Amino acid sequence: MKRVKAACICQTLHFMLKDDLGHDYAVKLVKEEVENYKASLDKNRVKYKIISEETQPDGSVMIKIIKQYNDSPVDGYLD
Repeated sequence: MKRVKAACICQTLHFMLKDDLGHDYAVKLVKEEVENYKASLDKNRVKYKIISEETQPDGSVMIKIIKQYNDSPVDGYLD
């Protein structure tokens, strides 16, 4: 029998600008989307660690994140 002792998932997320909007407004919406994403992780009590968060030259945002997989323990993954 096997059991998952610890599990995390590593993701690179690109929050992209919407093409049909003005640039400044699209950048504002991306920033709000990033904050809402982080708030949803906190609200759902997902353990996570943001490795990097970079604003791209076009105003979009790239986030590299390690987060808890399902409800598995994270052990040393997030240290």
